[in-house]
Amino acid sequence: MRDTRESRLLLVLLIAIAFALITVDIRGGEDSPVDGARQAAATVFGPIENGVSSAVDPIGNAVTAVRESGDRHDRLAALERENAALKAELGSDDRGRSRLAQLDKLLKISGKGQYGIKGAQVIAIGAAQGFSWTITIDAGANDGIKRDMTVLNGDGLVGRVTTVGPNTATVLLASDPDFTVGTRMEAGDELGFASGQGDRPLRVELLNGKAEIKKGDRLVTFGSQADKPFVPGVPVGVVSRVDPSGGDLTRTLYVTPFVSFSKLDVVGVVVQAPEKDPRDTVLPKKPKPTPTPTVTVTVTPSAPADGLNQQEQ
Repeated sequence: MRDTRESRLLLVLLIAIAFALITVDIRGGEDSPVDGARQAAATVFGPIENGVSSAVDPIGNAVTAVRESGDRHDRLAALERENAALKAELGSDDRGRSRLAQLDKLLKISGKGQYGIKGAQVIAIGAAQGFSWTITIDAGANDGIKRDMTVLNGDGLVGRVTTVGPNTATVLLASDPDFTVGTRMEAGDELGFASGQGDRPLRVELLNGKAEIKKGDRLVTFGSQADKPFVPGVPVGVVSRVDPSGGDLTRTLYVTPFVSFSKLDVVGVVVQAPEKDPRDTVLPKKPKPTPTPTVTVTVTPSAPADGLNQQEQ
């Protein structure tokens, strides 16, 4: 298309329509009029994202090769060739060890909280149909995933499911500015609401403006009615700063999340809530304080000077 006055006007019109749809979507929230279109986009683009992820994933390629090796006469030789190719492509098995470690932590946190989870892998960052802080996972409606389910990993709260396709789902991260979750302080009943601030710490508004909170205190999810979208007891983060109360009705805290949102890989979707609130049992053990070494200085009296000795004589 040539750069004409008509083409420039068309471009401006399309941009204006796009921003109008974004505004309507954000203001609509859960009842957004474009939610149907977003779900349709997830259905169309989800398999593409999943396919692209598989194509560039050497571990996935190796699994596929192993499945297809049944038609070969020499299975052992085929597996040895694939193993050598996998090591050459990865350079090491660091990624495999990392995934195993993440899976182990995920299973431990789900066991402590008695959460029934569906494991999934992150296959894309950022939704194709929006500009929110989101990820796409390789599990969807065919795996029992539904909207407004809690998503966690071995460290704590990741987010909640917002859009579900047949084989993929979109997760709104806890760092998103539109994300809000009810929280409860560890070993207490102080309740509040945590909101995402992008790459900055979570902002928590405690309902009690006179609550005694200090740096290092920890929070978990309070849980939602009927456990949707949040189940109780999921670790949220650690208090990094407390604003002075100043007599306000609420008190503001800033919380560093347990989860590193830039390093997400293996996650779990809570498909079955615990029978009872796990309270603080899912929180990791607090690190033991490093003892401060004590230095004792002993002063030894010095020998008398020769001049003094002579005077005494």
